Amino acid sequence: MTKIIGIDLGTSNSAASVMMGGRPTLIPSAEGTTVAGKAFPSVVAFTSDGQMLVGEPARRQAVKNPDGTIFTVKRKMGTDHKFNVFDKQYSPQQISSFILQKIKKDAESFLNDKVDKAVITVPAYFDDNQRQATKDAGEIAGLEVVRIINEPTAASLSYGLDKSNQEMKIMVFDFGGGTLDVTILEFGNGLFEVKSTSGDTQLGGTDMDTILADYVVKEFESETGLDLHQDNMAMTRIREAVEKAKIELSTTLSTEINLPFISADSSGPKHLVKSFTRSKLEELVRPLLERCKNPITQSIQDAKLTSTDIEKIILVGGPTRMPIISKVIQEILNKEPERGVDPMECVSLGASIQAGVIAGDVTDVLLLDVTPLSLGIETLGSVFTKILEKNTTIPTKRSQIFSTAADSQTTWDPL
Repeated sequence: MTKIIGIDLGTSNSAASVMMGGRPTLIPSAEGTTVAGKAFPSVVAFTSDGQMLVGEPARRQAVKNPDGTIFTVKRKMGTDHKFNVFDKQYSPQQISSFILQKIKKDAESFLNDKVDKAVITVPAYFDDNQRQATKDAGEIAGLEVVRIINEPTAASLSYGLDKSNQEMKIMVFDFGGGTLDVTILEFGNGLFEVKSTSGDTQLGGTDMDTILADYVVKEFESETGLDLHQDNMAMTRIREAVEKAKIELSTTLSTEINLPFISADSSGPKHLVKSFTRSKLEELVRPLLERCKNPITQSIQDAKLTSTDIEKIILVGGPTRMPIISKVIQEILNKEPERGVDPMECVSLGASIQAGVIAGDVTDVLLLDVTPLSLGIETLGSVFTKILEKNTTIPTKRSQIFSTAADSQTTWDPL
């Protein structure tokens, strides 16, 4: 029987897994281990000679081809945005489909079998347009998307598969490259029940990179009088360097950014050399991380719990390796997060578990998720009338009767 794979289609990195021998197994990228570990960068590039590159090869050439390289496409999913590259236009769904095509090819090589079905994860706070765009990308890539599930829910499956006989209330804090999701779950006896979810689809590690890059550029300008913001090649080098520094400062107290020949003026070439400490990084990103407080408190409130009811806090997403993340969570909840899963791999592993449930390979596991946003229609006076409240357990069915707004009205636009 053809396997159903689980895919974490991430903002910064993507990964895929499959159930093998009763355990979720990560599917290796064709390029092997990269800066993203066993995952690969969610980067697509087009070269001037018409070649398309995906993943690590695309990331490696980004500095010399910034105009032809596309990052963080996930943030544009569900919008009308067009990527203009060498006189061609691409929709976010098309760019995402190129990433999914690579995953499909890697999976078929790993399994030595055809792969045409997948479970794909999305941020819990993705709306219907963004979810549909993700399904469309899968179809363009030649994959039947049998289920879309929320990333923190997938992570909880990965964390709790071997603990499902225990009863526990957990918080999944999923801080990824482009989005934040905070989800409260209860699990026990094979039942995984989402109680609430909250989040911010415009908060993630890439926002940290932007803050750090702006700081470095301003420091360079104050020293040399040169503004690098309009130099695409220089900015690509700087963003790459600050991301690397951010990762290094998760395990060291200081590092150095050294970018020779970053620019030039009448006096000659200029080099960018900047020492960075963990304390300075934390000072710069702290205001951004304050935005985590509301989703955390909102998710607990919506679950009708208190912070003391939360028994475990699970960290998901590459940026959660930064000590400042744990520090901020501990300040809010007075509880230290647990590192019980690999933050970069657990979402795809969880997606493969759900794929295994659908395929019949995994039994005694039941997942009950919720709708993260209220669903309804626009009624007279541009009022949003809710039919389903947010955090309603799904699947569910709800009906409500509406009358026309005017006598003899013959048409209705549900928007």
